[in-house]
Amino acid sequence: MEKQKADLIIEKLSQIYFDARPALIFGSVYELLIAVILSAQCTDERVNKVTKILFTLANTPQSMLKLKQDELEKIIFSCGFYKNKAAHILSASKDIIEKYNGQVPDNLTDLRTLQGVGRKTANVVYSVGFSGDAIAVDTHVFRVSNRIGLANSKSVLETEKQLMEIIDKKKWSKAHHYLIYHGRLICKAQNFCCEKCFLNELCEKNNINENKLKKRNVRRESTNV
Repeated sequence: MEKQKADLIIEKLSQIYFDARPALIFGSVYELLIAVILSAQCTDERVNKVTKILFTLANTPQSMLKLKQDELEKIIFSCGFYKNKAAHILSASKDIIEKYNGQVPDNLTDLRTLQGVGRKTANVVYSVGFSGDAIAVDTHVFRVSNRIGLANSKSVLETEKQLMEIIDKKKWSKAHHYLIYHGRLICKAQNFCCEKCFLNELCEKNNINENKLKKRNVRRESTNV
């Protein structure tokens, strides 16, 4: 996709989703980190219900480590993969205290050293918690960006690289939220609403579908002659 076209897509998204923000509820960078770890293969709505309880008991690395793993597992059970997530949360909390003086690290390199913090989680915490420039590619971002043509890859990492190349750096973090909102509301995994989409004229998938329809109509016309 041409840069000029990509810029126009981001501009249109920004006009519609100007108030786009994280759906996770948190009161500190540490709470954000824990919420994002819990959100892996889980809805933000479910995570918010769990953290509403969890953060009243433990919302700092120090207080989190006072919980035993089985206690934490019971609290976060409904988020799925609760055993791994509990172990990661406790391990990350320990490292934050021992390696980073009790503070969540404010750079991508150090964030990725924490247990349970992969590239996507680190990018979210860095961009949302520290106002850094990063694009976190979740399922919505991956699907929408490849569907409309901002990226063209079957790999999450390659999609992230392509988005970083075609979107201005200062817009990376905002673009991440725009694409998520668009994926949730319009460009859904199933039953996507192309007829309601304001990106119809710019979307490469839509153009492909239109071209297929035109070719199909041409074939029909030719057989009727």
